[in-house]
Amino acid sequence: YAMTITLLTDSQGKKMGKTAGNAVWLDPNKTSPFEFYQYWRNAADADVMKCIRMLTFLPLEQIDEMALEDQRLNEAKEILAYELTKMVHGEEEAEKAQNAARALFSGAADTEHMPSTQLTEADLTDGSIGILTLMVKAGLAASNGEARRLVVQGGVLVDGEKVAAPTVSFTADQLKNGIVIKKGKKI
Repeated sequence: YAMTITLLTDSQGKKMGKTAGNAVWLDPNKTSPFEFYQYWRNAADADVMKCIRMLTFLPLEQIDEMALEDQRLNEAKEILAYELTKMVHGEEEAEKAQNAARALFSGAADTEHMPSTQLTEADLTDGSIGILTLMVKAGLAASNGEARRLVVQGGVLVDGEKVAAPTVSFTADQLKNGIVIKKGKKI
């Protein structure tokens, strides 16, 4: 006996997966529940309805209602992200990820569920830390090279301000009350 399913492809017919460079891992050590949620929350508009139909257990009537209204696309993306995160990581993690994303992108001060990184004095060099090192330590980039590319391409914000250059650094005083770093293509 064998069971087969169709490959998950994007709206251009390209396979979604590791070899295509757009993989998302089920293991929370490789992709945190927040990153998992954000991956699906940022799905391409053209892929959302197909993914909801293929990957969730929502009633088809509810899905069809979403498809009829273009203005509900962001709501559909949130539903997709929440349902898949709940399925893979559990309801509690899905709630945390959704609350963190809403707080992070609404500008709200509630940072309770946002992923965070604690720095020590040993992480600082001469009382400061560069944005590249900071991004690697926070898990926002795998390497200084990746962090540099993100900064140069304008994909990094610190407390709502675009990081102008990869040489930007932060002092211990600036970090004392915490900073919010956002990265991505759509910043």
